[in-house]
Amino acid sequence: MNFPALVLLALAMSTDAFAAAIGKGAAMQKPRFLQALRIGLLFGVIEAITPLIGWFAGSVATKWVSQWDHWIAFTLLLVLGVRMIREGMSDDDEDEDASAAPQKQSVVMLALTAVATSIDAMAVGVGLAFIDVNILEAALLIGLATTTMVTIGVMVGRVLGHLIGKRAEIIGGVVLIGVGAAILYEHLSRAGG
Repeated sequence: MNFPALVLLALAMSTDAFAAAIGKGAAMQKPRFLQALRIGLLFGVIEAITPLIGWFAGSVATKWVSQWDHWIAFTLLLVLGVRMIREGMSDDDEDEDASAAPQKQSVVMLALTAVATSIDAMAVGVGLAFIDVNILEAALLIGLATTTMVTIGVMVGRVLGHLIGKRAEIIGGVVLIGVGAAILYEHLSRAGG
């Protein structure tokens, strides 16, 4: 997997957290930059750890499935992408409940939200174990992208609200599917060439 594909993957992984950050920002009254940065760092660290966990789990299984590794990576990214698109198109009221939350967000609730939005990064980590990728570089990029996107999301949450949050998930899902298709194409073209 080349560097531009890793950057796109990192940005796609950060869209769930970005959407959640918009909701958190909408619930906070005039969030300050340092507040947003702290929330961004919390999400970023958790989002960087989960693909490492997934990668280690996937590495254990790689010797048994090496002939199908590219199909596994593609399928995982496809399923996650479709799920993100479906959630982005859904018309649920989860984000409206977040606006009723108190201004001060507890660290525990923020951490739980960060873990919930990073489950897909763990699954991506499993998929990355089956292809040639530097997992530390990928995890660092995912964490950095998430920190940046969450910080921005919190700061602009009150202004952008639900409109951008849903679109971010849809765009992230499309990017994940594209990255999965690129992995599959790259492997199949090498095998055929």
